[in-house]
Amino acid sequence: MGFFALLFKVIYLATFVTSLYGLIEAVRTPAAAFPAMDKQTKGLWVGLLGAGTVVSLAALMGAFAFLTILALAAALIFLIDVRPAVRSINRPGDGPYSSW
Repeated sequence: MGFFALLFKVIYLATFVTSLYGLIEAVRTPAAAFPAMDKQTKGLWVGLLGAGTVVSLAALMGAFAFLTILALAAALIFLIDVRPAVRSINRPGDGPYSSW
């Protein structure tokens, strides 16, 4: 295996892990949090991240490698923009009687 082939495998693996983490976080987030912060719907994000996870797993096996950039873009948009916004709604410990 050449250097660039190994490099692309590492990129595909990183994309798979990022997409899977985003998918898990999207599934764990309450559905009402997404429209409350004007971030589309939970179903859309779970679908995008699920498709991205499948595509990046397929890229690891040698197929659909050209779609990996879309999977990475969806995962990064979710993790950088959407996740912090929807987590601010149901953050435990922000009430008046919480531990500091």
